[in-house]
Amino acid sequence: MELRALRYFVAVADELHFGRAAERLHIAQPAVSRRIAQLERELGVRLLDRSPRRVRLTAAGHRVLAAARDALAAVDRVRAAAGARAGTMRIGTAAGFTARLERGIDALREHPSALGVDVELIDLPPAARLDGVRRGEIDLALARGVRSAPGLRVLPTWTEQLFAIVSVRHLAADRPTVDLADLAVGELRIPSRDHGLFLPEALTAAMRKAGVETRLDRDSGTVQDTIVEVGSNPRSWTVLPADQVAEIRSTRVRAIPFTPRATITGSVVVPLDLPHTCAAAHQAAFGD
Repeated sequence: MELRALRYFVAVADELHFGRAAERLHIAQPAVSRRIAQLERELGVRLLDRSPRRVRLTAAGHRVLAAARDALAAVDRVRAAAGARAGTMRIGTAAGFTARLERGIDALREHPSALGVDVELIDLPPAARLDGVRRGEIDLALARGVRSAPGLRVLPTWTEQLFAIVSVRHLAADRPTVDLADLAVGELRIPSRDHGLFLPEALTAAMRKAGVETRLDRDSGTVQDTIVEVGSNPRSWTVLPADQVAEIRSTRVRAIPFTPRATITGSVVVPLDLPHTCAAAHQAAFGD
């Protein structure tokens, strides 16, 4: 029996959908189906009831799921222990966390349990960052706008103010604050999810609260590409959190706080089986 088969089974059990499980695992759906069918043959029981409309766990599937989670958690603990002996803490991150990472790493290194531990930063898109923690390839991850994630503990840790980013030639560029309604007629650009910050949900909530609607022009790729595009078009705009704004080097854009104030929550994401004392230390290190 392969650990990979257990991970595939847990992913399908979490999602109750082969397609979504395959996306989460970053593999083709037929590979998931074949691996689980093989697992069922090895165990001699049916784990899932499949139909064109839904997937359900059988009674045996529920029993095996609990055991599979225990087995995978034990493997992750072994890997974590090996990482601790090697003296490396792996942190999943992305652009826009520089200052928070510096403060957080300094704080973690002052913790008695982290004395002598080196830090490895692993830059990944948001979904891959969470999957890395889930698979035990990353010890913790920083993420914005994530409320929950199957198989992980999401710890709300900080709150960042959101800013409108506009060209210096934008009509609102010289204002001390800007209302969403004043931007709604323009062209909204948002970094793609592969590079992004889960901002569309935060922005949608702010617009709903303000009672305005706007049109998403298109995804713009990386945050840096988005800033360049906004700087070259006086009708376009985007939105970024404060930590990301602090890293803007372009002189062609302005960052303006919203009125009413809009925010996004940042979280530390850790494995479910991480001891609460360690999780609390991570949360304290990366908080405001």
